[in-house]
Amino acid sequence: MSGSLGRAAAALLRWGRGASGGGLRGPGVRAVGSGGGSGSAEHLDALVKKDKVVVFLKGTPEQPQCGFSNAVVQILRLHGVSNYAAYNVLDDPQLRQGIKDYSNWPTIPQVYLNGEFVGGCDILLQMHQNGDLVEELKKLGIRSALVDETKDQDSK
Repeated sequence: MSGSLGRAAAALLRWGRGASGGGLRGPGVRAVGSGGGSGSAEHLDALVKKDKVVVFLKGTPEQPQCGFSNAVVQILRLHGVSNYAAYNVLDDPQLRQGIKDYSNWPTIPQVYLNGEFVGGCDILLQMHQNGDLVEELKKLGIRSALVDETKDQDSK
């Protein structure tokens, strides 16, 4: 991870730990099991296409088990994304390896938007920083909370 991405990730992690204890789950966040332990391409294809936003992470949105998973949860939270599916790969070794094979991406977390693989923490952080995430969410019909925040600041 480059220096600026690393600093931004560290800042997000510090912010996340201080924000409202463990109450990271929005009204629509679904931390779900792996669905039977299957890491097959067909099963994973169904999982990533089931919801507009899908995250495979270590732990749950309420209790991420690694800093990178926590950063992804915090980025989504910053944008007000409250309706997404989260799959804990630590619960199922077949799911953990299967999703890496499915995406041809060696690390967790992994983020999917509208059934398409976006990337991991570093990619999502970069998209957040350069404004691309706001645009991608807009394509899904999800209005980023940061758009509203920017408008509020501009009107002051």
